Amino acid sequence: MSAPLLRIAELVVRYDRATVLHGISLAVEPGELVAIIGANGAGKTTTLRAIAGQIPVAGGQIVLAGRDVTPLPAHERARLGIALVPEGRRVFPRLSVEQNLRLGAYTRRDGEVAADLARMGELFPVLAERARQPAGTLSGGEQQMLAIARALMARPRIVLMDEPSMGLAPRVVTEIYRIIGSLKRMGTTILLVEQNARKALRVADRGYVLETGRLTLEAPAAALAADPRVQRAYLGVHA
Repeated sequence: MSAPLLRIAELVVRYDRATVLHGISLAVEPGELVAIIGANGAGKTTTLRAIAGQIPVAGGQIVLAGRDVTPLPAHERARLGIALVPEGRRVFPRLSVEQNLRLGAYTRRDGEVAADLARMGELFPVLAERARQPAGTLSGGEQQMLAIARALMARPRIVLMDEPSMGLAPRVVTEIYRIIGSLKRMGTTILLVEQNARKALRVADRGYVLETGRLTLEAPAAALAADPRVQRAYLGVHA
């Protein structure tokens, strides 16, 4: 097995005096899709925001491709290859779809942004059709596609996806996860957090269970999906 692309060691996050993450450790290998599942309030979003540098950490270490990025601000981590698809999409509603995509490439200094815009149009045909349309006029599912495409425009080493199914109709969730599966097959490294454990574990290679700020289980995704504890707590299966 290769060295992890992303390694988190004993990560601690506090809000005021409340400890939200209690020394969690995890790893993501190159080309791997790893899911973190857990209930609302377990600390999933906090984990991704800490990795991206959006909130300070009280202890532990975040290592990307062998480099300790813990002291670095969010924009430096983005330049080094960490891209976050935030909870709730957070597209820029008054800007066009293409302008949103170009903002995803703001850290780049190469001449291939136009080629990547074309590639996003191939991956997400609806975005190509609506390239000049204000992003705020898109449906929720289309905005989620735009948020994913915007992250990919950075050519990141790893994509952090925060609750991509949130607030979407079941048919749209299926389409979003089809896209995530395609990205995985293309070799994109993804760390995904989800309340929809069933969808997440179907597409993931490995998974972690996060409960009240502590990682309680780690296993290949299929093994987690078959674990009676996970089935009862997260998959709606009752013995």
